[in-house]
Amino acid sequence: MHTKVRKAIIPAAGFGTRMLPATKSVPKELLPIVDRPILDYIVAEAFASGIEHVVIVTGRMKGAIEDYFDHAFEIDVSLRNAGKHGLADRMAQHTPGTGSISFVRQQQARGLGHAVWTARQIVGREPFAVLLPDMLMVDDKPCLQSMMELHGRHGGNVIAVEKCAPEEAHKFGIVSLKPTGDGPVVTGLVEKPAPGTAPSNLFISGRYILQPEIFDLLESQAPGAGGEIQLTDAMIALLGTQEIRPLEFCGRTFDCGSPAGFVSANLHMALARADLGASVDMEIETLAAARRAVA
Repeated sequence: MHTKVRKAIIPAAGFGTRMLPATKSVPKELLPIVDRPILDYIVAEAFASGIEHVVIVTGRMKGAIEDYFDHAFEIDVSLRNAGKHGLADRMAQHTPGTGSISFVRQQQARGLGHAVWTARQIVGREPFAVLLPDMLMVDDKPCLQSMMELHGRHGGNVIAVEKCAPEEAHKFGIVSLKPTGDGPVVTGLVEKPAPGTAPSNLFISGRYILQPEIFDLLESQAPGAGGEIQLTDAMIALLGTQEIRPLEFCGRTFDCGSPAGFVSANLHMALARADLGASVDMEIETLAAARRAVA
């Protein structure tokens, strides 16, 4: 039996430069998708997938993230005194249990790999998940749950991948695969290959399950692209000694760190709501008709 994945790291220390000026005062992870912060969806995916403890890596000016996941006693009392028990109960549902979330500071902006490494003492020597906080992945079954099921069968490392148009492959981190008797395995990782040279059209998405040996590699790793400690570089080194399996995610992924992805995610999640879908759909139709009228 393979060691169960119990802990997850969510790196949330970035500046959110693609969403400026909004992120001058609000962490990008707390920007709302309808009426919940992006990060709330990511944390919920982790717990829904069977994770027992989430480690959120923050930085300076990110104290609001800790406040969000705390119990808001004053708001709860005020709502209940006003008879708004349903809203108070809904808020309580989004407050994780005591001790189920830890926070650690990334004191220097040294890249994704470094952010993951800062959580090593809390994770310990066991496999763990990584969920990128600006990649909202929507499907009937959480992406991480499917990855944990694959890990339960084979152990090792698992990464989520998705298909892109071949001509777009130069924009992403691309994997090369080989088939085996019990499913494909990753043979290589290429970050933004030159146009026409990509080994596949499967790009690395925003979810990982990694073995603790990755921490050892990250600790001694030289800076890579952008002068930062890159997680992909450590995974390439890990390929020399450990197996990495892909999990192809076929749902919808929204890059909420970009304005277009953020707006698309809001529309998608609002349309899926029974209390909002009809009115939002009507507004979209009105706007579309107005655009057609002036075209």
